[in-house]
Amino acid sequence: MRAFANLIESLMLTPQRNGKLRLMLAYFRDTPDPDRGFALAALTGALNVPRARPALLRALVAERFDPVLFRLSYDYVGDLCETVSLIWPGPQGLGNDTDPRLGDVVASLGEATRASLPGIVSDMLDRLDETGRWAFLKLITGGLRVGVSARLAKTALAGLGAVPLDEIEETWHGQRPPYEVLFAWVEGKGPRPRNDDPAPFRAMMLAQPLGDSDLDALDPAHFAAEWKWDGIRVQAVAARDAHGRQLRRLYSRTGDDISAAFPDILEVLDFDGTIDGELLIVRDGAAQPFNALQQRLNRKSVTRKLLAEHPAHIRAYDLLFADGEDLRALTFAERRERLARFVSEIDSDRIDLSAQVRFDDWNMLAAARGDPAGTGAAQDADAIEGVMLKRRDSVYEAGRPKGPWFKWKRDPYNVDAVLMYAQRGRGRRSSLYSDCTFGVWCEGGAGPELVPVGKAYSGFTDEELKRLDRFVRENTVERFGPVRAVRADTETGLVLEIAFEGLNESARHKSGVAMRFPRIARIRWDKPSREAGTLAELARLLPQRKGAQARPD
Repeated sequence: MRAFANLIESLMLTPQRNGKLRLMLAYFRDTPDPDRGFALAALTGALNVPRARPALLRALVAERFDPVLFRLSYDYVGDLCETVSLIWPGPQGLGNDTDPRLGDVVASLGEATRASLPGIVSDMLDRLDETGRWAFLKLITGGLRVGVSARLAKTALAGLGAVPLDEIEETWHGQRPPYEVLFAWVEGKGPRPRNDDPAPFRAMMLAQPLGDSDLDALDPAHFAAEWKWDGIRVQAVAARDAHGRQLRRLYSRTGDDISAAFPDILEVLDFDGTIDGELLIVRDGAAQPFNALQQRLNRKSVTRKLLAEHPAHIRAYDLLFADGEDLRALTFAERRERLARFVSEIDSDRIDLSAQVRFDDWNMLAAARGDPAGTGAAQDADAIEGVMLKRRDSVYEAGRPKGPWFKWKRDPYNVDAVLMYAQRGRGRRSSLYSDCTFGVWCEGGAGPELVPVGKAYSGFTDEELKRLDRFVRENTVERFGPVRAVRADTETGLVLEIAFEGLNESARHKSGVAMRFPRIARIRWDKPSREAGTLAELARLLPQRKGAQARPD
């Protein structure tokens, strides 16, 4: 466990991609099975262990420590797992051999019941040093955030041998932790693992973000364009097993099986093939913004009412397999032609072809990107985030290759808001107030009042973080646990310029609106808080029931 804990700590403190790869590669090379396999599963989000809720950790701490001392410590540190790991006493009178292996930890957790979990957690904390306790707590609370994507971890795995990353991706979803057969294959010590699933997930091809200056190096004649939809990327797979039974699956872009939440989609997958597309909610022929789809995500089952009010739909982008034939080596233009025929033969209005955007030069495409309604896509404009560019001669490659595909999103919205609450961040920001809740002005009975409209934490330089933290500490008017309410009147409030991707109505929020992907563009130290935005100004950005969503000037 000590080696895994050191790996997690080092990954968190190493910002460079290549540095993270070297750390993981060294760990996989030097660590025996099954520990390295369980570590790989933890890094890729595939490790299934019982989750310990914060209440359980607080209860365990309360059995050993003064609650006031713990509360003060937690308030100072700002992270529950870190606080518990630091305040918990180390192994008493025990040798170094008390440190458990990661495989032993996973095995113990695998046998845990609801009644026995607190004892197992307490026993592990007694046996580990403070770094080990921190890593263990991050593992069981689901908070293992060390800046490593699943693909980056698999890239490190590929570095153990000569197996290409794409082949590992192809094999991955048929394997289970601790991946001993997979490691043996990568290291050249065993055969390729079998994947007998007739309807597997195939690693998806992703696009690079496009900046305006990047267009100078690209020839418009080499690219096709289509809308970038505001849903989630999915893979719809249908095939027959060895007994002739048809299997139907719907996967997310990371390979999670989300079929249970979308039975209305499964019932129309009456084909043999693999479609890459966007999952949307479509009402009365109009694609809805992501907020509508969010009502159905992460569910194990759905009600008839939810199915009726949020009908799911796939807008097809690409065709990977058809009637047992692998099409990924064909060019995009050839696959697109096959896709058009394939979709036309599906007897359902739940699956259609994503429309391509006609353009002659980049200026023409930029105009379409900024105003989809002007291109004839008025009824769908609220669900369009921008455009996708795809080279006509590109093959379908797993991962995010540089050059073939680009995403060119619409310009974000902007609003000036006033800081209302602040909370300490995580990791290296755990001692600084960096998580900001902000609001805009709304006319009340006694004059203008602030209503919260969003929360964000990104966009600060180190110097701005220190200055923001100082402002919060000097202007705190009330505390709610780890959260501080700050002075936010019309004269002394702090203005934040907020960029966000869209706005939707929300009955859950006092303001009645919910921002999509808010982030802090800059801190307006120069702007009086009375000049911040208003709720009425935001309301004008809400999607229209008829016509396109207005964009700010």
